[in-house]
Amino acid sequence: MRTTHLRKTAAWPLVWIYAILIVYASLYPFDNWRVQGIAPWAFLTAPLPRYWTGFDVLSNVVGYAPLGFLLALALHRTHRNWPAIALTTLVAAALSLTMESLQMFLPVRVPSNVDAALNILGALAGAATARALEWVGLLDRWSRFRDRWFVPDASGALALLAVWPFALLFPAPVTLGLGQVLERVEAALAHVLEDSTLLEWLPLREVELQPLLPISEILCVAIGLLLPCLLAFGVLREWRQRIIAAVLLVLVGFMASALSAALTYGPAHAWDWVSTEVLAGLVLATVGIVGMSFSPARVGWVLALAALVWQLSLLNNASADAYFALTLQTWEQGQFIRFHGLIQWLGWLWPYALLLYLVNRLSSSSLAADA
Repeated sequence: MRTTHLRKTAAWPLVWIYAILIVYASLYPFDNWRVQGIAPWAFLTAPLPRYWTGFDVLSNVVGYAPLGFLLALALHRTHRNWPAIALTTLVAAALSLTMESLQMFLPVRVPSNVDAALNILGALAGAATARALEWVGLLDRWSRFRDRWFVPDASGALALLAVWPFALLFPAPVTLGLGQVLERVEAALAHVLEDSTLLEWLPLREVELQPLLPISEILCVAIGLLLPCLLAFGVLREWRQRIIAAVLLVLVGFMASALSAALTYGPAHAWDWVSTEVLAGLVLATVGIVGMSFSPARVGWVLALAALVWQLSLLNNASADAYFALTLQTWEQGQFIRFHGLIQWLGWLWPYALLLYLVNRLSSSSLAADA
């Protein structure tokens, strides 16, 4: 009897991640909440909007399509006999209607019955796409491929690996250096606690943060390439598969960084970020990848955990230069405001999600060894 549909799937973590991003995008910027004296669901019977753009239609449909696809895929993998398309559409409808209703309390957001309908249509299209892939046999092919390449409990690692390229799209102060949040967290806390007695309790640094030295930048680039590779090594079965995965991950990392530069500065500057430090970090990472490709999974994860903590320490004890501040303004005040910081949050949180994953896996393996 087949039991592959009962196995853990990477689709469920991705569903939750994407749903959280939808909530963030729908309720941004989360301030100046007020009650207008109008029922939150009044938008359902409101007249159709007079003005709309092709981008608005496309963004509302495309925004919910991945949620529909991932949720239908997760239901197919874990509850094969359930009506995945119908359930997915109902869940997406409930989420969309809830978000549109909550927008009634935000002064800068305008709830719309058209937006809700387009969201539901997008989720339905995504679910139908997942069903079509199942019908032509691609999902079963993926299952067989996963069985050959990955260990059974690989869903968390696969979800992190799937998110990693998107986390790289937001410009980072150091190439491939994700998770530099301390400076902005301090500024945000100071703003929130302004005119409050609690501001006196906010710890202040005695010395201002300084930019990274070249050797530290090289280390951050190398670790940035090593981390996804070591994560993948822990769930792959063979040495040959590890080498192939490492090559693909390095290529994906470089292409995502190039796309980020192209979106920020223009296609002509897509590769301007490839500096001497980046090339030196690539060489150092290559040596580490080859050396660790033969190591047991636990050894690789221990090294990944140590390297991740080291990288976060280097990045969060360094300041971003003025040039990077201008880059942030390009994203946050220019055309990329439509992303509402979603990609930025992925870049900030991905290394900390990896940290939690590694700690959990290492503690679980330790408990299993002691049992």
